[in-house]
Amino acid sequence: MTTASLPRRAWPRTLALLALALSALSPLLVLLWRASARDWFWPTLVPGTLSLDAWRALLAPGAGLGGALGTSAGLAIACGVLACVIGLPVGRALSGLRGRGRHVGAALVFLPVAAPPVALGVGIQVLMIHLGLAGTAPGVLAAHLVPAVGYLALYFLGVFTSYDARVEEAARTLGAGRARTFWLVTVPIIRRPILEAVGLGFLVSWAQVPLTLLVGGGAVRTLPVELLAFIDAGQDQYAAAAAIVLTVPALAAVSLFVLAARRTSVVAV
Repeated sequence: MTTASLPRRAWPRTLALLALALSALSPLLVLLWRASARDWFWPTLVPGTLSLDAWRALLAPGAGLGGALGTSAGLAIACGVLACVIGLPVGRALSGLRGRGRHVGAALVFLPVAAPPVALGVGIQVLMIHLGLAGTAPGVLAAHLVPAVGYLALYFLGVFTSYDARVEEAARTLGAGRARTFWLVTVPIIRRPILEAVGLGFLVSWAQVPLTLLVGGGAVRTLPVELLAFIDAGQDQYAAAAAIVLTVPALAAVSLFVLAARRTSVVAV
């Protein structure tokens, strides 16, 4: 179907979608262009010299953007997995509560998410200093886990609210132990929500800035921290390349979540 064959009523919707797509993609296109331009000064509309220096630095292992990229990826993967391991039983425990108990529990879990990141980071920083983990990657990971566990506990609260536990009761009746029931019955049923939860925990850590700066103390150089440093130093080309890389996991996660939502069948109680 061509645009000429569109009915009149479809034109406003089509134009609105095109405007939305343009507004969403324009910043990414500008960043991509800036990341490939060595010199681009006002008021010129076209960069003078194209260069791949920023992308080479981004892919260089062990130093510069390459090292920061590896640190961010390692922290985010570990945060996603550990937050899922902690958040799953917490969310399931909350789903078993009723009335005021569930509301109070959900509010306590949501508190680290709702609290201002700076205030939360100062408290965590003091704790990490006493534990000797300030300025270290494990300390930053522990700080990232605080909001990530809050998000995933609420996520699994929703998952287990609509979960039919009678399949587990049937497995227990047939002689399966608690651990065997969990691994052979529960995990296969909620496999897709688990993968989505790991992705959500990954994203919480991936773009985390305040907690990384406060707890890491500048010693833990993640990609968002390097991005801010490049902006302060006026290195727009490197900052644009880092900003593009930061958006890739978020775009991939959103695409996977949409695809999973179309294929997921909710187990109703």
